[in-house]
Amino acid sequence: MQSIKQLRRKKGVSQTLLAEAVGVSLRTIQTYERRDANIPTKNLSKIATYFDMTIAELYLREVNEMGDAYAKRKTIIKHGSVFNPLDYGKYFTQIPLVLVEGQKNYIESLTESGLGNSPFRTGFVIEFLEDEAYKAFEVSGDSMNDGSIDAIPNKTIVLGIKTKKERFARESNSMIGKPYILVCKDRIICKQVAGFDIDKKALQCHNLNKSPEYQDFELPLEDILEIFRIVKKQF
Repeated sequence: MQSIKQLRRKKGVSQTLLAEAVGVSLRTIQTYERRDANIPTKNLSKIATYFDMTIAELYLREVNEMGDAYAKRKTIIKHGSVFNPLDYGKYFTQIPLVLVEGQKNYIESLTESGLGNSPFRTGFVIEFLEDEAYKAFEVSGDSMNDGSIDAIPNKTIVLGIKTKKERFARESNSMIGKPYILVCKDRIICKQVAGFDIDKKALQCHNLNKSPEYQDFELPLEDILEIFRIVKKQF
């Protein structure tokens, strides 16, 4: 990535110093800067953190600096999101973001028009492009925070892909055990779906946090307006 080279030079950081910070060889950093190799997500995260940036901000800088080179690639706009093609089959996206403070307005707009609206956007780098709508949500509370690698702590920004409710009745076995954003009539929650009761047509919502204050519960599909399968998260 040229943006890494530019950032490194701007901050007076040598390739050797950056390599030590990331935990890779000098040759590896050189290949990254020449764009001769795909950067693993864990190393890209270390580089972004080193420069006090997010991965999305690092890629946005890349898009801006490359200018004409990326301008020649076709930008895709779907469901209110913008997808800019990057190298290695990746996309830098600008996704609608629902903040905790904007949940009420989002639900109201969804109820009134069927289209949930939010004035905010956030960036993600994705390795796939699906047909369904993408949307980002700020998580409220620590019910999904157990300190593990799967934890989703308070204030985490998660990226979700819209999922049809009816799929749980048809494909519940392949969909359970995963985290979802559930847009309900009165709130937006983040839960792991542990099962689906066919007779009750209800999701079994599970909390990762084992604290007694967080209890699992059932949520009827009829009380849910939208469901988003979580595919990425930013802290």
